[in-house]
Amino acid sequence: MGQTPDVPALEARAREFRKTILRMITQAGSGHPGGSLSAIDILTALYFHHLRVDPARPQWPDRDRFVLSKGHGCPAWYVVLAARGYFDPSHLWTLRRIGSPLQGHPDMTRTPGVDMSTGSLGMGFSAAIGMALAGKRDGRPYRVYAMLGDGECQEGAVWEAAMFAAHQGLDNLTAIVDRNGLQQTGRTEERVRLDPLAEKWRAFGWEAQEIDGHDMAAIVGALGRARAGTGRPEVIVAHTVKGKGVSFVEGVVGFHGKALTQDELARALAELDGAPAGRG
Repeated sequence: MGQTPDVPALEARAREFRKTILRMITQAGSGHPGGSLSAIDILTALYFHHLRVDPARPQWPDRDRFVLSKGHGCPAWYVVLAARGYFDPSHLWTLRRIGSPLQGHPDMTRTPGVDMSTGSLGMGFSAAIGMALAGKRDGRPYRVYAMLGDGECQEGAVWEAAMFAAHQGLDNLTAIVDRNGLQQTGRTEERVRLDPLAEKWRAFGWEAQEIDGHDMAAIVGALGRARAGTGRPEVIVAHTVKGKGVSFVEGVVGFHGKALTQDELARALAELDGAPAGRG
């Protein structure tokens, strides 16, 4: 993608993507709006500025890989993949239907652009590390990116994988933690405390950055720094808001996995239509 980011254009895309995410989930009658809205700014920056990919050749051997380890956030990913040209946007309106290529968790056998099927938390991250290790050993130029939820980081498998990646010196790997502070049953810090999260990653041998995960310029800058390579894997702890962009959804645990009603959707779209650029 281009070297100079058009931050206002990326922000405008992300705002439109938020609307589509909510329409999709409401039409489906189920899905995960909260974590999709917290992740969409990062996904927009990745696919419209950063990743080396070719939607016309989804299996291009030297493409960058992206794994959505927090697989339930896939409505956000589907919107971005459709906009990048991986499949016809009309498929977005089949979310979660029987026979649809867009199910409630990503399926690499059915959805173009999906490099790993995910759903069981902690497992996608390990797969991403395997991809990065293969790239290193095969001398391939691609990078691997994995997005994890912060509740997912309570999984022991995550830390075993993180330790292995550091031991292997996988500086072609970037993890992104969607640090929205909430999980399915409440606040992360009330379930299993994660803070100081960045320090934990550093203790496991990773380079760590902390950013505002809704500041598009900060996201683009962090991804660029991670790509520079330090001999270690990189993690970006992105501080986000679950349900970002819709006041009555933001920070509400109940919207982890609940679709908006038609009335709520109308209110949400009105809010997003009135949101100034640069505010997520």
